[in-house]
Amino acid sequence: MNAPIDVTGIRIETDRLVLRPWQETDLEDCFEYARVPGVGEMAGWPHHKSMDDTRKVIRSFVEGREVLALELKESGKVIGSLGIHENDNDHVGPEYLGREVGYVLSKDYWGRGLVPEAVKAVIGYCFGVLNYDYLLCGHFVWNEQSRRVIEKCGFRYLKDISHTTQFGTEELTNLYIIRNPQK
Repeated sequence: MNAPIDVTGIRIETDRLVLRPWQETDLEDCFEYARVPGVGEMAGWPHHKSMDDTRKVIRSFVEGREVLALELKESGKVIGSLGIHENDNDHVGPEYLGREVGYVLSKDYWGRGLVPEAVKAVIGYCFGVLNYDYLLCGHFVWNEQSRRVIEKCGFRYLKDISHTTQFGTEELTNLYIIRNPQK
């Protein structure tokens, strides 16, 4: 079963990041990375063509209350997002509570270990504070960077699924799970 989530008021700090709710003032930072070809496509959405595209996405993040901004501590710049999304319960079973983690990071910051740092912090929060039973995470089979992040964070392969992208294409996706060790 999809566990409840509301990121309003959540603030998670790591060594280099602050994970917090999105704000309208994040518009320029978000557009800066979301407009770069190859960033959104790794997650199945088209790169942004205008600030209006980005404004709509930020509004959906604020209203949906399930996506956190990844802010660099040293500069206050937003460089990505991490969502705690609803998932298809057929993957785990209705008797368990959990969600699916998804992330996007500015190309300028790839390869620095920031996403594993953020994902591990969210795992700790979801298991330690929210008491979820599990978290899922997936990647398109060709997305090696995401596979490495997922494995570094302790997720284990669950199964292959098909994911419909915002382009209307079907992408073969490797789905992984991590279970709450306290349960």
